[in-house]
Amino acid sequence: MKSIYKQLLFLTLATAMTGSYTSCSEDILPNNGNPRIRYVRITDPLSADSLLIGAGQGNLIAIIGENLGDAREIWFNDQQAVLTTTYITNTTILVSVPSQVPLDITNRMKIVFAKGNTLEHEFEVQISEPFVNSINNEYALPGEVAIIRGNYFYEPLTVTFTGGAIGELVSVEDDILQVRVPSGAEPGPITVASNFGQTPSDFWFRDNRNIILSSDPFTGWWNAAFVVSQPAAGDPPTINGNYIRVTRTIGAWAWTEVAGGPADAMGDISKNIPDEAILKPENYYLKFEVNTLKPYNNNMIKFNFGLPSEVNDAYQWAPPFDTKGQWQTVSIPYEAISKSYKDLGVTPTVNPNGYWTRILIHGPGDWECDIAFDNFRIVPKVDENKN
Repeated sequence: MKSIYKQLLFLTLATAMTGSYTSCSEDILPNNGNPRIRYVRITDPLSADSLLIGAGQGNLIAIIGENLGDAREIWFNDQQAVLTTTYITNTTILVSVPSQVPLDITNRMKIVFAKGNTLEHEFEVQISEPFVNSINNEYALPGEVAIIRGNYFYEPLTVTFTGGAIGELVSVEDDILQVRVPSGAEPGPITVASNFGQTPSDFWFRDNRNIILSSDPFTGWWNAAFVVSQPAAGDPPTINGNYIRVTRTIGAWAWTEVAGGPADAMGDISKNIPDEAILKPENYYLKFEVNTLKPYNNNMIKFNFGLPSEVNDAYQWAPPFDTKGQWQTVSIPYEAISKSYKDLGVTPTVNPNGYWTRILIHGPGDWECDIAFDNFRIVPKVDENKN
């Protein structure tokens, strides 16, 4: 009996001592109650061990530490982030890196707490270099304002054309640049540079690669009368030698062959399609310049480029389309064109002797047609010489 009593007394004392120790431990906060950042990581639970010393604009990050619950502000360089109270605990803060570009770059994060105390931590906001996607007219004339689309266009900026000529900036937004084309701009990529890096375009300005139809000089079977060599009043300006202009009323399902013919009638230009474009069409675009002096709003334009012979219902470039009397570059993924051939039971194959070429207007709906074309070419989506 005494043995059982002693065991119960020991257990009671042990429990009391444990409770006393736990109570004292709860009163002692980690790091003496001072805020501390242990590390920063990405928020994906599957990659919780991926620690960060920097992050890109707009990225969501997790700040891990101690005594962080009273955070009221977070600054990255001189830009304040947006805090959400439900994403703040004593050990974690979830916050998105500000998208705004800092003026004063310190590469430090600063947390401001409710009592006015602050905590700083080294953290780099990785500002993106310019991203260059497209230009509205790859054959814009000197003095014309070209529109470049992309992202991360942070001033100060420089737009340099191949050959070294620098364009005049007319307007700058985060994703749109308007630049006046300088004289001396040569065929090749355009490079956009900011304080955070520089990026050459994948497209070429005045792209003269792999041209398969240009009318310089006219070759083929059909409609030399459509070729404009000396623009008259009312004609679009010349952008690269001769161009094609069709001005007539075209009835529904009327057969209007605009240009083209078999390889032996087109000449050496019919051999300009790269073999890789036939074998790997997903790596290429069909590009051309178009000018609609009246909207393309009816009928159908059909393209034959890269076939051994004519296919009457080949790739169909459907309306509507309207450049409002300005030259504009059109880019069509060449895999879409190749697929249209295959859907008709015709598989493009490499032919060193050249390929069939045709632009055909043939489709539903009457069309008051006034449209001009130039510089049909099949070019790589990514500049093979880009570093």
